[in-house]
Amino acid sequence: MAEAKNAEAPLRSQKDPDTLTNSNQITRVRTPVETAIDAEATPGLSSDSEEKAADVPEPPPNGGLQAWLQVVGSFFLFFNSWGTINSFGLFQTYYENNPYWTETPSNISWIGSIQAYLLLMVGVFSGPIYDMGYFRTLIVTGSFLVPFGFMMTSLCREYWQVVIAQGIVVGLGNGFLFVPSVAILPQYFTTHKALANGLAAAGSSCGGIVYPIMFRSLQQSVGFGWATRSIAFVALGTSMISISLMKQRVMPKQKRKLWDFDAFKEAPYTLYCVAMFLAFAAFYGPVYYIQPYAISEAITTEAFAFYLLPILNAASVPGRILPNFAGDYIGPMNVLVPASFMTGVMALAWTGVHTFGGIITWACFYGLFSGAFVSIAPVGVVALTADMRKIGTRMGQSFFISSFGLLVGTPVTGAILSSTGKWLGPQLFSGFVLMATASSFLACRYYQVGMKLMVKV
Repeated sequence: MAEAKNAEAPLRSQKDPDTLTNSNQITRVRTPVETAIDAEATPGLSSDSEEKAADVPEPPPNGGLQAWLQVVGSFFLFFNSWGTINSFGLFQTYYENNPYWTETPSNISWIGSIQAYLLLMVGVFSGPIYDMGYFRTLIVTGSFLVPFGFMMTSLCREYWQVVIAQGIVVGLGNGFLFVPSVAILPQYFTTHKALANGLAAAGSSCGGIVYPIMFRSLQQSVGFGWATRSIAFVALGTSMISISLMKQRVMPKQKRKLWDFDAFKEAPYTLYCVAMFLAFAAFYGPVYYIQPYAISEAITTEAFAFYLLPILNAASVPGRILPNFAGDYIGPMNVLVPASFMTGVMALAWTGVHTFGGIITWACFYGLFSGAFVSIAPVGVVALTADMRKIGTRMGQSFFISSFGLLVGTPVTGAILSSTGKWLGPQLFSGFVLMATASSFLACRYYQVGMKLMVKV
């Protein structure tokens, strides 16, 4: 009898690699982070172990050289997609004072908004392309478009040219890199999935540190053209690392649905999508305008102001990693509500920042709290979904709605600044919209579980 029981254990592990059973029959439960990551990788995700066995004939290695090389490759995909988005505040500052053309802050911010919008919008449609097995095509295309867009940007002398080169071309490249950066990891990891995803996602903050410092240093010595071309060369070189290391291990056997309109009949999910739209409409305002604010208010020298964005991005690194692990224990919605509330508080606190030490402290706290709610936000869909097979579709819908927040948020912030000529308007806009975000997340949680404070959700 003992031998029969021992023989059954490996079979159970092969059927469901996400359930690990030891001799005492202790089962490891899938975490919300793992489920959300799987939603990007495996269409038609189901809790039924036999369906998983059909989709994944062999269990992931869950470690080893090949698996961790995928994390390295994914890190650089994040580095060159979200990393370039997080770096646009530097270009915002330069374009407001560039010698070739004069545009309002609102018009300039459209460049970064279009770039960020296309990352999420194209990502929604590149998911089905990934499902059809075109993983390498996606990363090769994105790895060409991002450096090419920056190369063309280095040659631009007109505003509309920069919109096309940096806004549209780089944005399209970002969108092609987005889904592969997330979707490849569950093919190689089970128990270390959250850690692998957190390490890879840190590439977005690292890109937001490296690219601004690099551009600032080179722009002063060799000019805008070669500084931008140098970013293109770095993006190309790091993308080649991803192309050479990454390999699709399992071919998806189903195509995910693009829409689930019935989801909007559920109040918690609808409120969640509203919160995501508001969050991305307000979040990047302080990120884009922290440097112009410091310069115009004479808080720092122009030379040091360019380092505020890297400081903010550096502070967001722990904010992007730690909440994923906290969400495993207390639930993603229980992390989202306080994180979004504190981000709103910090945005409102921006109105009182007038000193050198104050702006550095503020940048650190804003980066920490905003990184927390941005990183854990997609995972919240798991807590609101009863049918696990619909998670991928519901996440895609929320990304689609969020993309419009990214598109209009910073131009509205810039328009307020241009019309009033004062910083109080943009600061209050970001703060109040982020507080509305926190309220929407709180209402979402209330409709899901009521007033029960100790419930994991």
